[in-house]
Amino acid sequence: MAKQTIVNNGIHTYTRTEDYRLTDNAAVREHIKWFTGLKLGLMMHWAPGCQLGTYESWPLSDGDAEWSQEDVDWTDIETFKEQYINANRTFNPVRFRPDKWAQLAEECGFKYLLFTTKHHDGFCMFDTETTDYKITDPSCPFHTSPYADITGSLFDEFRRRGLAISAYFSKPDWHSDCYWHRAFGTAPSRNVNYTISEHPGLWEKFVKFTHRQIEELCTKYGKIDCLWLDGGWVREENLDQDIRLGEIVKKLRASAQPHLIVCDRTVGGEYENIVTPEKQIPEEPLLIPWETCTTIGRRFSFHYTDEFKTGRELVHLLLDVVCRGGNLALNIAPQPDGELPAPAVVSMKELGRWLSIHGEGIYGTVCAAPYSVRRFRYTSRGDKIYAFYLYEENPRLPGRLHIDTDETIRRVTLMRTGEEIPFAAEGTRIIADASHIDLTDAFYADCFILHRA
Repeated sequence: MAKQTIVNNGIHTYTRTEDYRLTDNAAVREHIKWFTGLKLGLMMHWAPGCQLGTYESWPLSDGDAEWSQEDVDWTDIETFKEQYINANRTFNPVRFRPDKWAQLAEECGFKYLLFTTKHHDGFCMFDTETTDYKITDPSCPFHTSPYADITGSLFDEFRRRGLAISAYFSKPDWHSDCYWHRAFGTAPSRNVNYTISEHPGLWEKFVKFTHRQIEELCTKYGKIDCLWLDGGWVREENLDQDIRLGEIVKKLRASAQPHLIVCDRTVGGEYENIVTPEKQIPEEPLLIPWETCTTIGRRFSFHYTDEFKTGRELVHLLLDVVCRGGNLALNIAPQPDGELPAPAVVSMKELGRWLSIHGEGIYGTVCAAPYSVRRFRYTSRGDKIYAFYLYEENPRLPGRLHIDTDETIRRVTLMRTGEEIPFAAEGTRIIADASHIDLTDAFYADCFILHRA
């Protein structure tokens, strides 16, 4: 199992390559191979607490107060918690249009959705039978909307456009009386607030509650490509918090979801089929299935004063991930009214415009040596190596372009225009003549296709 710190200031570390175990399930292996070729996913953290513009869930955990409660400056923390927990009573995102979100994702080059069906606060953005703390309950004004089952509405619309589905689900549930039991007082940390060995019946109720919610997501909502499990501290080695994940996964793979990929984050072993670094990119390629999750803004949750990455920054971020063999799950936090933040949408569309020209070198590729050198990022597929040259604000190329490769290359073309670029081999490099390349329509990065001999 992984030995490093699981969570620091809400950010998960990731399992080491040597702790990764490739599943023996052939159907799952095949689906992992397909899924890791998608390369770009749209991640969304959204729940009623977004109305307060703070971190998602984390301010409820006093053990994480030092960093998570920094935005709470209008009241005392106990009043805040009450406001946060009861935010479902005022949540009414009347401008939510799942069809428009799916259309935007497709236009911007995303290939799958990673949606938060339940975060640590326990609020369900799906129509569960296990609790009334959910989006479809009459206590939530949005329950009368035709899109009230937000998870179902999104999954249907994204699938309709051919996009895959990854379902985020929190293993810890701070609203459940079987995890943070009110009889034992305030929970001192993010962990279960009672000793499981002393209250095995209570923990068993939580296990069954969790299994039932996972089963609902994977039987009522169509094909789920990936079950993305957050809350890596809920694990047998930590305070005996064993939710017996294998039982429910085996049940689902034996019936409704035979291909189901599972990301039991930071736990390692049989049910962490894809490793998920958070807000970081490994320095070297990871030769195992992996996906970085990071943000278009500064935070995963909605903040009224958030600042967003530019289109160029998103393109360079995607290239930094893909050249090391990973997928990028790019998070946008919807507004409380159901719209997406306009500056983030602008950047997403710029990413999509670039991908409409250069997607051949992204989707379905694998990493290729030397991966990342100077301003170049490399990918490969079939008989082609894709060498991406990253631009600053104003595109410029040297007259003689040094492209590292130890392979025999028969010709070089520029993806953006299709023109053939003169070159000469020189040791472990080729020297391309870039002096006559027209950069009028160039932006963010250009791709030189090296055709193998």
